[in-house]
This record gives sequence, C-alpha cells and structure tokens, in this order.
Amino acid sequence: MRRDVEKIRQLRAAVLDAARPEAVAKRRKTGHWTAREQLDGFLDPGSFAEYGALSRPVRDDMHGAADGLVMGTGQVDGQACAVMAYDYTVYAGTQSVINHKKHDRIFELAERLRLPLICWLEGGGARPHDLTAGSGLGLDLTTFMAFARLSGHAPLVGIVTGRCFAGNANLAGMCDVLIATPKANIGMAGPPLVEAALGESFTPEQIGPVAVQEPNGVIDLLAADEGEAIALAKQYLSYFRPPSGTREAASYEAPDGAALRDLIPDNPRRAYNVRKVIEGIADLGSALELRAKFGRAIVTSLARIEGHPVGVIANQPMFLAGAIDSPASDKAARFIQLCDAYDIPMLFLCDTPGLMVGPEIEKTALVRHSGRLLINLASATVPFMTVILRKAYGLGGYVMGMRGLDPALCVGWPTAEFGGMGLEGAVNITHRAELAAAPDEAARAEIHAQATAELKRRNTAIEIAAKFEIDDIIDPADTRYFLARTLQAMPTPPVRNGRKRAIDAW
Repeated sequence: MRRDVEKIRQLRAAVLDAARPEAVAKRRKTGHWTAREQLDGFLDPGSFAEYGALSRPVRDDMHGAADGLVMGTGQVDGQACAVMAYDYTVYAGTQSVINHKKHDRIFELAERLRLPLICWLEGGGARPHDLTAGSGLGLDLTTFMAFARLSGHAPLVGIVTGRCFAGNANLAGMCDVLIATPKANIGMAGPPLVEAALGESFTPEQIGPVAVQEPNGVIDLLAADEGEAIALAKQYLSYFRPPSGTREAASYEAPDGAALRDLIPDNPRRAYNVRKVIEGIADLGSALELRAKFGRAIVTSLARIEGHPVGVIANQPMFLAGAIDSPASDKAARFIQLCDAYDIPMLFLCDTPGLMVGPEIEKTALVRHSGRLLINLASATVPFMTVILRKAYGLGGYVMGMRGLDPALCVGWPTAEFGGMGLEGAVNITHRAELAAAPDEAARAEIHAQATAELKRRNTAIEIAAKFEIDDIIDPADTRYFLARTLQAMPTPPVRNGRKRAIDAW
C-alpha cells in the first residue's frame, strides 16, 4: 500500500475507540457510553459517513480525537439523517474553535439537505484553553444562530446522558425534543462559572438535575439509560416519515375500541386518566407522550391511527379537573407549533371545565399564556380533529378545537356536555335573585339543582348535535373508525423547499 494512503488509514484508526483504551475505560468507570458507541447504537450498520475525523485542537500542545466532536451523516431505519456527538473524554466535551467549524458544517448540511439532526450534547461549554491560543473570544461565532435557523427545517433531537452546561445546554434548549437519562445535569453554567458569579460552590450534580429539569419542561422524554434514549429517539423520528414509508403503516394492531365505552365515569365529578383514552384510540404501542410531568392539565402525545401519525392534545381530568392553566397552555401551544411545522395532523380530546380561575392563577399571566395557545392554533394550517369526551365549557373548551376553529371533524361522545361556562356557575348568575330570595339553605339548594339540571338538559350531546353545532355524536367504540377515515381524506402535505415555521424553544 502507498505510504500516503497508509498514513491516512493510521490517522483515522487512531481516533476510534479501539485505539483509545484509556478514554474508553474512563467512560466505563462513570457508566457512560463513548460518543462513537452512541452513534453506532443509533445508526443503521455501515451507514455512517464521518466528517472531520482528522481535526485536532488549535493549540499545538493539545491533543484530542476529532477535537472532541464526532459528526457526519447516516441512516436510521433507512431514513437519512445527520448526527453529532460531543466526546466527553476530550476536554470534557467542550466547544472549541475547530469543533465550532465542524458544527457549522453539519448544520449547513442538515439545513440544505433537510436532514433530521440528532445531537448528543454532553459537555462543558466553551473551551477556555482556546482563549490563550490567539484565536480570539469567538464573538464572530455563527454556531448558535446556525442551529437556531434549523428549527422547523427537519426534526432536531437532543440527547443528554451526563453533564451538559453553557453552550452545550444552549443547543439542548433549542432542540425540538430533548431526551435525557437520570445521570443528566443541564444548566446554563457549570460549577466554575456559578462560583465566580455567585460566590458559592456547587457540584455538577446540584446544577439542573433531572428532578428539576423534567417537571419544569426542559426535558421532554426521560429514558432509563442510554440504550433506551436511543430507542426513544428512533421512535420519535418515526412519526416524521410519510405513513407509506414506515413499517408501522404496513402493519399495526388495533386496540379494543369497545373498552372506550366504559372509561368516562357516570358521575361527572369523578376523574379518569385520559391516557387510557389515547391508548384506546391509537395503534397499540404507538403513543409517545412528551413532557409528561410538565403542564400536567394537558397530555401531549405523538401516536398513530391506522399507521397515520397524529399529534394528540388531551385535557387531563386527573389534574385540576382538566382546567387549563399557564403551563398547560404553553405545553399545548408549543406542541401545536411542532405538529404544524412538520404537517402532522392533530387530534384534540376535550374534557375541560374551562380555563383555570382565581387570584393565584392570574399571578401566572394566564391571560397571556392562554392567548398564546389560541394564537398558535388559529395560525396553524395543518388539519385537526376534535372529540369531546365530556366537558367543553367556556373558552377552555373553545381552544380545544371547537367547530368555530374549523376542525376537519368535530364529534362528541354521549357523555359530552357543553356550556359557555360551567353550568353551576351560570345558574348562580342567571338565578341570582331567585336564589337570594329563597327562605333557607335547603330551598336554595333545590332551586339551584333544578335550574342546573334544566341547563344540562339543554346542553347535552344529543341536544347540541340536533342543532348541528358539532358534526355528530358517536359510539365511543367507533372513534378510531371516524378518525381514520378523516385522516385518509386529508390531502398529502405539499413538498417544501424551506421551513414552514420555526418552533419556540419553550
């Protein structure tokens, strides 16, 4: 073999895990996979084409395989994608002058070719060593703006399995979906910068642990370990392929639709778990819930119905009786952006007494947050469908996809109830004088009960359907049938050369 070719082969081999046993041993000691093991576990075998394998730190006295960033293109389940993974064994996965150039290259490819980008983001932010190399402060970096411009072009998936601080965390915060493991810590500054700014010392594990970042909405999906994180990333990407191009569309299992008939309690004040409704409608095993511990009054899930991807937005009666608060508004608004950006039809499952009320909730700026939900829904162009499971009261019911917002289908179950506000509250207003004139509390309660019952009779599912204010009332067991037929009738989304819309970080 020619010596120049042999030299290149040796240099490329030197950056692989087999040639770096000490680095691999460090990862084993902390229970982490190496960057290359993560990519090998994610990509189809033999599909990885690496860019920048021979890059090295800008300082002559520093050495690091691929300068701490492994990146390139490949395929996952036959779908083309771009990937990048910080190598924590190279200066703690920090961002350097050279690997910033590598970032920009893979971001440019992902934007131009509209490739999903999957990023393993463990690392400590800017590499301070480069500041002494005469390379400047990096004020002309384009990395973060280039990554922000990717929003809406193709799915952006972030995975964090360890310490992720500063610039690395900034990238994590701009991903469409962020997957983490229990060992993850995510923060806008690591311990050295926190101590310099606040004068207090913290361990990395005290800054942005999963216990903080999952319920506050930073983390979308929590995986048990790195293998499950890869499995979740693959499942997430599968919803963004056309149904005809997925294995799921060719073969799916239907749930027992008859079980839906008994999910709604007879007592309208009793709660139930709306996740069971989603499971009873979606193809078996196809539901993937995002941000499960954030904005708990609403459940957001990706799922399939007869192989068709859908984004499900459902009120959760198990929390605040399904009343929509500020976190739930934000959660639903961003999920609408996600579905609209990638033309995934939406399904609203409505059971809400309305927007949350009271002095305390107003301190959270619900006026603005609920407005954000409605603005995003009104501006979305992707088709959506609505099923009223039980309560559809007030503006909360309205923003859950009522007929006035032009759903492709708007049907109710026999348990559906309707009202411009909660019916008990409406009676307090409309019968105020009569209630005040009642001789005692028992009489007052009787007047209230009779008036409420009459109001409910006028606003039952059958009465509303008779006025054709919804498309129909259906047997819950037939819900999946009606939704699948509507999905089949929807036009194929247009081929896009650019992005349709960006997706908020929040």
